[in-house]
Amino acid sequence: MQFLTDRKRATGMGSGRSGTHHHKRMLMTSMALVILAPIFIFTFGTGLGGTYEETLAFFSRPFPAIITGLMLVVGVLHFNGECQEAIEDYVHGLKGALLSAAVTGFSYLLIAAGLFALVKLAL
Repeated sequence: MQFLTDRKRATGMGSGRSGTHHHKRMLMTSMALVILAPIFIFTFGTGLGGTYEETLAFFSRPFPAIITGLMLVVGVLHFNGECQEAIEDYVHGLKGALLSAAVTGFSYLLIAAGLFALVKLAL
């Protein structure tokens, strides 16, 4: 069964063959954020309000550090996926490829810096 119209077949604008993978990735990060966001907000709110040393001691414990790290990684990966989708839709050619690489690089740099700071804080 052919799903391509004559026009799409002539211009080569068929399926990109990555829609299902992108949809599953975004669905998984969304479900993880639905669970992580309230836990993170509660954990973060509990850690606030004390002195600097009390806040450091609170976030040095394993549970708040793990929740903060998971929220950072999953949130930034979800952000990256949404930015990639917007870039694919609205920016084309070399500019789109360069912007896509820049956003991906920035996302992984943000994850690395956040996890580095979290590990340094925990030690």
